[in-house]
Amino acid sequence: MHFLKKVYLFSLLFSLVFTLSLCAQETVSKIEIEGNKVISTSTVVSNIKMRANQPYNENIINSDIKTLMGLGYFENVEVEKLNVLGGTVIRFIVKEKPIVKKITVEGARRINRKRLEELIDLKEGTFLDELRIKEAVEKVKDLYLRKGFSQIEVTYQIDRDSQNNEAVVNFDINEKGVARVRTITVQGNTVFSDKRIKKLMKTRQAWFFRKGIFKQELLEDDIRRIQDFYVEQGFSEVKVNYSWNYEGPFVVVDINVNEGVRYHVGEVTFQGNENVFDFEIVKVINLKPGETYNKNKIERQALEIQSLYFDRGYIFAQIKPLSVFNPQSELVDITFQIQEGNINYVEMVYIQGNQRTKDKVIRRELRIYPGDKFEGTKIKKSRQRLENLGFFEEVRFDTEPGTKPDWQNLVVDVKEAKTGYFSFGGGYSSINEFIGFIELRQRNFDYKNWNTFTGDGQDLSLYASFGTLSESYELSFTKPWIFDTPVSFGFDVYKREHEREEDVGYAYHSDTTGGALRLAKEFSDTLKGGIAYRIENVKIDDVVDTATAALKAEEGENDLSSIELSLQWDTRDNVFNPSEGFYFTNSFQFTGGFMGGDKDFNKLFSRFSVYLPLFKKSVFELRTRVGLADPFDNTDTVPIYERFFAGGASTIRGYNERKIGPIDPVTEDPIGGEALFVYNVEYTYPLTDFLKVAGFFDSGDVWAERKDFLSGGLKSSVGVGLRIKTPLGPIDLDYGWPLDNEPGEEGKQGRFHFNISRGF
Repeated sequence: MHFLKKVYLFSLLFSLVFTLSLCAQETVSKIEIEGNKVISTSTVVSNIKMRANQPYNENIINSDIKTLMGLGYFENVEVEKLNVLGGTVIRFIVKEKPIVKKITVEGARRINRKRLEELIDLKEGTFLDELRIKEAVEKVKDLYLRKGFSQIEVTYQIDRDSQNNEAVVNFDINEKGVARVRTITVQGNTVFSDKRIKKLMKTRQAWFFRKGIFKQELLEDDIRRIQDFYVEQGFSEVKVNYSWNYEGPFVVVDINVNEGVRYHVGEVTFQGNENVFDFEIVKVINLKPGETYNKNKIERQALEIQSLYFDRGYIFAQIKPLSVFNPQSELVDITFQIQEGNINYVEMVYIQGNQRTKDKVIRRELRIYPGDKFEGTKIKKSRQRLENLGFFEEVRFDTEPGTKPDWQNLVVDVKEAKTGYFSFGGGYSSINEFIGFIELRQRNFDYKNWNTFTGDGQDLSLYASFGTLSESYELSFTKPWIFDTPVSFGFDVYKREHEREEDVGYAYHSDTTGGALRLAKEFSDTLKGGIAYRIENVKIDDVVDTATAALKAEEGENDLSSIELSLQWDTRDNVFNPSEGFYFTNSFQFTGGFMGGDKDFNKLFSRFSVYLPLFKKSVFELRTRVGLADPFDNTDTVPIYERFFAGGASTIRGYNERKIGPIDPVTEDPIGGEALFVYNVEYTYPLTDFLKVAGFFDSGDVWAERKDFLSGGLKSSVGVGLRIKTPLGPIDLDYGWPLDNEPGEEGKQGRFHFNISRGF
């Protein structure tokens, strides 16, 4: 009982002390805002934490001041505490920043005023922010410096109207003209001439036909280029300095080179490689004793060795090159120190990032599976196959630890691209003249997915084109895998019509309606074969009145029934934009005979293309095409619409469309032939991501009969062109110059070939 009395007294005392402390603490009775004219009181109150009927807290007040200053509306925020009857009044006294009434730019003569105003990016009617004004000054300076105005001065002035709380901001620009380079002198160089070093530079001396504008940033880049050049040539200790000064309106540039010693490679050895022989490593590196020592090249060779190990499953192998100068041989001995680690295996394969595409569509393209070694070649091939689908903007491979030592999970991370689109547009081609098209296509179609109709990798296309000379309507469907095997099935239904137009090689009107069923099998990553059955109805009429009897004999309506066998060998790195590898395709078409129909003939067509990568992502392509046709049974000649033609944008540029080869002796219209040979040599160099320049040489001919194949000379041309990637589709613009006379023509005349095709 005595104990309970003590507890009771202690609790009563604690409650009394707590109550007295609360009574002693100040309570805020009211919040007042003063000094705001543009910013509403509600806006200020909504950004502070202090509230009426709450205990006064100095820390909260300080925090509220910082918050209000951070809004960017006020130059100053003060707080007054007023003790009044009934509580404490907290008064926030704010001073608003001036409103920008006007922004002016003076002194700008060499750069468009509108461009400067966009760069300054300050708006009238907003609060004055001096920090943003200073940032705008630096942006303007940077622009002028990039343009070569090395003495540019940019200042600003703020005129304040205190009565109306407004401000006028004036930017004053003193351009002082563009500085030009009078002379560039090079000192200290003994191995390479002044001319060789100056050739590395983009800073050039002013001359009659050259502005020679001085830009310090460009000069600094030049110094780095000179230094890198010397390092590549074995001068690993080179130092390059520069200075420049004004001589009147011109700039004089002085470059000083301290070359140092030129080193060469001595003995090349390997340490730590127990599972890979020395001779295997030597095969993958390009490094020989006696050659110029290049540190950057040594590091690249280390990466090649690492890639060799990676291809064999040693994904954590570390290669460290060690270079040591040998005073006896005066050469640099190089030792590649190798930490092989262990072979790693794939435990699980995870797919992520795909929201529309089914996992199985991705997995069936992979060439590395659970239980396999982590081989780099398999991962590279898997990436290549996924990119060739065209379904993804980005494909990445990563690893994460498995449940056992030396086992890793493979993570395939994809970023999906748009695979379905509705497009329409128009353009001009050398063959069809003006043409418009409309297309609905889904390259990742799924007829079972009624929600989005996407995800299974099928290809569905509805296409229609209409133009000055031609019309075309097509429905095409392809399912790349049937019964979960690499066998594709597809069909095509189409109607195509082309009006007579002798200027582009059509001396008649043609109307074709048909369809095809297709099957193809992928035998390996590079080899694919297919078979197709095609049936067509072809009508030829409106042959020119002056044509010979042979051409008029083509008039009429015929049914064609054919089977086509194809074999394709493809090692290209990218089917959309190849830079290396080759593409070899052959097709054999058997029409008529036991297949029925009104015409009997065979056709063989082959194409072989080789792509060779060169410097700066440029590509050298060699392409050869061969076609042979042969009538049999009741057909004396191959129908004109199944013959081969050459000349123009897609075969031999510089000549009229379809005008190389046999022509009608009366009308001089092309009538095609039974044999074709065309080869093209083309070099493309990328200027930007969407623009390439091209140079080409084309040659070939068409022969009336197969037995005359490759007899006589070939027709050749040379030219240049542009390859432009646009949202509408790729544009090819070529100018070709014929090296031989066109059949039926006297003299030579260059021609432009312009073509816009819809993108896939």
